[in-house]
Amino acid sequence: MSNQTNNARLAAKKAVITGGTTGIGLATARRYVEEGAEVIITGRKQEGIDNALAELGERALGFVADSTSISDLSALAEFAKREFGKVDILFANAGNGMFAPIDQVDEALYARQFDLNVKGAFFTVQALLPVLSDNSSIILTASAVHEKGAPGGTLYFASKAAVRSFARTMAAELGGRGIRVNTLSPGIVPTNFFENSNAPAELFNDFEAMAGHGAPLGRAGKPAEIAEVAVFLGSDEASFVTAADYVADGGWMNV
Repeated sequence: MSNQTNNARLAAKKAVITGGTTGIGLATARRYVEEGAEVIITGRKQEGIDNALAELGERALGFVADSTSISDLSALAEFAKREFGKVDILFANAGNGMFAPIDQVDEALYARQFDLNVKGAFFTVQALLPVLSDNSSIILTASAVHEKGAPGGTLYFASKAAVRSFARTMAAELGGRGIRVNTLSPGIVPTNFFENSNAPAELFNDFEAMAGHGAPLGRAGKPAEIAEVAVFLGSDEASFVTAADYVADGGWMNV
């Protein structure tokens, strides 16, 4: 853990990060701890949580939960209430991508994708809402693809468009409590995302090449770069930012 000062941007804040054992979630947990927050991370397997906690140190706690399970999310909320009392930052980050041509999508694949990214995001917020403090921050992981289209991405792209919509309507509904709701939309970022999806490696390579050629910065991103945006959105620096979409994709979506 880095040395903390009284100027830490997240000093005394309590955060919950779903999908916090790898990739962007873990990178964000690392930065939150460095900036003075206490963090609960979730993952589906105890082994992954143990590995992450060994790195994050004593300011982090872990909880095994599947974000598609309503009972798991209810248990997570009770755990957060018991450990923290109130939560100041909720980063609903858990999700994944299911890819297939339109004529190869079956009902099971459709349900799996929307359970992972849409149901999971919505019910994570619903479950944690009673323990969120007033003027807290909710961050939903969307994607730079929510305004794009590409072969094979019908389900994934649409699921992230739904998450983007959630931020708008949730911000409108929760603004009376001062709760801010924003989406964080990464571009191509090498993590274990494709390893845990149904997509072949060549599809990731195609997406990376497409983003690299089409984006002004001409490269993929890094989890640590996305985490910096999550730090801003969780901090008091973003106290007047809500219903917004923060795109970190090297310029791909907007050019």
